[in-house]
Amino acid sequence: MDKGGIQAAGACVLCAPWREWDREAGLLEVEELACWRGERAVFAGVSFSLAAGEAGLLLGPNGAGKSSLLRVLAGLLPAAEGRVLWAGLDVAADAPAHASRLRYLGHLDAIKSALTVRENLEFHAALGGGDVAAALAAVALTPLADLPARVLSAGQKRRLALARLALAPAALWLLDEPSLGLDTASLARFGALLRAHCARGGIVLAATHVPLPLDNARDIRLG
Repeated sequence: MDKGGIQAAGACVLCAPWREWDREAGLLEVEELACWRGERAVFAGVSFSLAAGEAGLLLGPNGAGKSSLLRVLAGLLPAAEGRVLWAGLDVAADAPAHASRLRYLGHLDAIKSALTVRENLEFHAALGGGDVAAALAAVALTPLADLPARVLSAGQKRRLALARLALAPAALWLLDEPSLGLDTASLARFGALLRAHCARGGIVLAATHVPLPLDNARDIRLG
């Protein structure tokens, strides 16, 4: 379990370059989406929408397709049927633009163990910009910044993965079991990070088997 927690919203999490999103432009629409694996439908006929400032919780049993749906929405898997729209436009028409507006956090922490904590974030900042020092502070990893990532606990590694959310602004957060390894205090502080994002007009869609500290999140059930 994690020790130390994520810094509460109100400090670095909320500082520049965070901004309020265009609430008219921020609209995710999923229309009759389907995904197949071999000859088996992972899911089919999935439709929902999330407007700016809204959060959705993807719920369902193991194998229902929650992770696959997030990967389709992130552009990492092709949809067999249906469409994903952002502000009324098919995201497939401009994949680079869609990639730039989202942050995807999968089951794996996607950490380079040979790099230090700071260097891991510097790698992502080189790709998409952002304030590394602020992101470290947001997840209370500043004291560990110069340690190699391989020595971190599971909870600390998850916090490092979550730091990418605080690194640079993105309108859409797609999160797969984001609370894995977090203790109670860290989960509460992560909730503050999520609420701050939604308060600025961001959108959150999270697959989870446990409740997340999100106000008025909509349940989206698969399976």
